[in-house]
Amino acid sequence: MSSVRPADQAFNREAIEAVLKRRFFYGPAFDIYGGVSGLYDYGPPGCALQANIVDTWRKHFVLEEDMLEVDTTMLTPHEVLKTSGHVDKFADWMCKDPATGEIFRADHLVEEVLESRLKGNLEARGLNIDAPKEDDKKRKKKVKEIKVVKLEDEVVEEYETILAKIDGYSGEELGEIIEKYNITNPGSGGKLHPPVAFNLMFETAIGPSGQLKGYLRPETAQGQFLNFSKLLDFNNLKMPFASASIGKSFRNEISPRSGLLRVREFLMAEIEHFVDPKDKRHKRFKEVSDLKLRFLPKDVQAAGKTDITEATIGDAVSSGMVDNETLGYFLGRVFLFLTKIGVNPERLRFRQHMANEMAHYAADCWDAELHSSYGWIECVGTADRSAYDLTVHAARTKEKLVVRETLEEPITVEAFEVDFDKKKFGPKFRKDAPKIENFLTTRNQCELENLGDELTKDGKIVVDIDGVEGKVEIDSSLISIEKKTKTEHIREYTPNVIEPSFGIGRILYCILEHSFWTRPEDSARGVLSFKPLVAPTKVLVVPLSSNEAFAPITQDVISSLRKLGISSKADDSSVSIGKRYSRNDELGTPFGVTIDFQTVKDGSITLRERDSTKQVRGSQKDVLAAIQAMVNGTSWEEGTKDLNVFEGQQE
Repeated sequence: MSSVRPADQAFNREAIEAVLKRRFFYGPAFDIYGGVSGLYDYGPPGCALQANIVDTWRKHFVLEEDMLEVDTTMLTPHEVLKTSGHVDKFADWMCKDPATGEIFRADHLVEEVLESRLKGNLEARGLNIDAPKEDDKKRKKKVKEIKVVKLEDEVVEEYETILAKIDGYSGEELGEIIEKYNITNPGSGGKLHPPVAFNLMFETAIGPSGQLKGYLRPETAQGQFLNFSKLLDFNNLKMPFASASIGKSFRNEISPRSGLLRVREFLMAEIEHFVDPKDKRHKRFKEVSDLKLRFLPKDVQAAGKTDITEATIGDAVSSGMVDNETLGYFLGRVFLFLTKIGVNPERLRFRQHMANEMAHYAADCWDAELHSSYGWIECVGTADRSAYDLTVHAARTKEKLVVRETLEEPITVEAFEVDFDKKKFGPKFRKDAPKIENFLTTRNQCELENLGDELTKDGKIVVDIDGVEGKVEIDSSLISIEKKTKTEHIREYTPNVIEPSFGIGRILYCILEHSFWTRPEDSARGVLSFKPLVAPTKVLVVPLSSNEAFAPITQDVISSLRKLGISSKADDSSVSIGKRYSRNDELGTPFGVTIDFQTVKDGSITLRERDSTKQVRGSQKDVLAAIQAMVNGTSWEEGTKDLNVFEGQQE
């Protein structure tokens, strides 16, 4: 599609929100009951747009990469998420106003207040979780009039440094910032309690007894990890391979805000690419190595800057900025997917997680962030999760989640092993013996080395073990921990995982913003320049009038488009042709077909392009062939080169 969007046109969020509401792309759930913050329903165009994005994602990744798609349950037992770390660590920092009871997410509060101060005015937007139906305008009425104060240069620099590092602060550090810069309740000015951790998972009970505690899943990843052995077997034991899953996830957000960007129920699409930890090359890396991406590395952020580094993926990997080829390959594939569905590449960057922000088990992580009127929004996270998930689940269940590879030549390896004096160990610890033995046999090599050193030095080790009361003391008469040499004919290893994780709702919203503009000649005429690939409806069929002669031709065109798998709809209302096209430009419909009296005479029809309003004319067969080609990615110029320019009808 050729876009004529004015380069200097300022984005108007109120205008796009009016269009999205009027055309029911999405809206607050339970609206007639007052709504619930962070929950939304998709209307017909939003539902179709989301379905087309998901369909493109599935073709771009699952089919193109020969991935193994699974659909796992949303209900997850407590034990699974305790093992994965979500019960203890899946939290955000919140702070409370003791006077009003209002609750704020600490990092968002700091970010919004400092940004507002830098702009010279304070705007409270979506911070109160107990105000589910209030829109931005109503919230702004709560804000006290504040005198604009010119900030000193050093204060401005401090604010900018904090904002550059905002994703990496701990709860204690956020509390210090709130205290130092006198950040208070934006509505009342009240002092806030220090930040405390709030677990984001929705808790539930599985079964009528209520004894089996569970949660609504916060991600689709765990279901893929738990099915690893089945997937490996399905893949004929071949490595590397990837699984994929698309489904709903749930997070009990502290302060839902910004429409679809921070919600409590959302659609995720996640990939788990299992790879040999000793070989993270990718056989298709050359296909993306020359792609140039916009990177925001961790060292730049640590310095309090947001300067972008433009580099090819090949250079980023060879320099060590991106950890390995497979991670770099998926960054390239993510970029190609996002730009394919309509993301503006100039408003896309890849931000690396800082050291204090990165999960303890991750080797490297990059977020694809899209720029919107709300700032930079994380939409895709691509992480090297090492072997963490498979390792912890294997240790908890005693199931081997490993790959066994026959070696061409046997190898000699050295490894620490634990030996037990069974005659003494069992009687000493009685019913706790199995738990203690499991604890020791599931330690990794570094942990065993440390325990061995402690045993040699002190003649005993003292450890805390889940399910065993008090500290456990094990002396050298009961166990030995020594490095042993052995010959192996089979290599057994736990795969590492490269995980691209997509927030579909966030991507969808950013595409809406990136696609929206208004006609320069009439600011009331909004246009959504969706790519034909993802547009909710591809073709609008417009009979010139209600003349009976047009009805069978209209139906024939609709039927032909349906047979081609191209979504379309007819508009035979009494308003003008221009009005009918205009209201479908708001829906992002890329093509329009007009049926007029000339059609009745010779079968020719007119084809209109949404963005430029250019029109061409040809036979029904040729026009439909052109539409089919353009829906599949051909440009307007190439798709319509054999059709005649039509200038007879003006809007």
